[in-house]
Amino acid sequence: MMKSLQATVIAVSLLLAATAFAAPTSYRLKVDGLACPFCAYGIEKKLKHSAGVEDVTVDINAGLVTVRMADGATLSEEAARRIVKDAGFSLRGFEEAPAVADAGR
Repeated sequence: MMKSLQATVIAVSLLLAATAFAAPTSYRLKVDGLACPFCAYGIEKKLKHSAGVEDVTVDINAGLVTVRMADGATLSEEAARRIVKDAGFSLRGFEEAPAVADAGR
C-alpha cells in the first residue's frame, strides 16, 4: 500500500512539474500585405489586444507574424484570420510554431 502511494505521489509530482515548465504555444502567421513598419504596427496592435496573446513579432520582409500565447492559451486559425482581416491584411498561412524558451522568464 505504501509503495503504491509513493508511486502515485511521484507520478503526480512529475506531471505537475512538466506542466509548470511547459513552454507557451506560439503560432506562425503568413500574412499578405505587410509592406512597412506602419503595417507591422497595425497588425501587432490588433493581435496584442486579443485574449491570451503575450507577444507578437513581425518580419515584414518575410510576411511572417509570430504570436506567442500565454501559458494555456491557444489561437484558432479562424480567430487569427478574423484578427488579420480586421487589421486590413490577408492570412495566407497558419501553423503552430515550435516552442521557444523565453530567457526573460
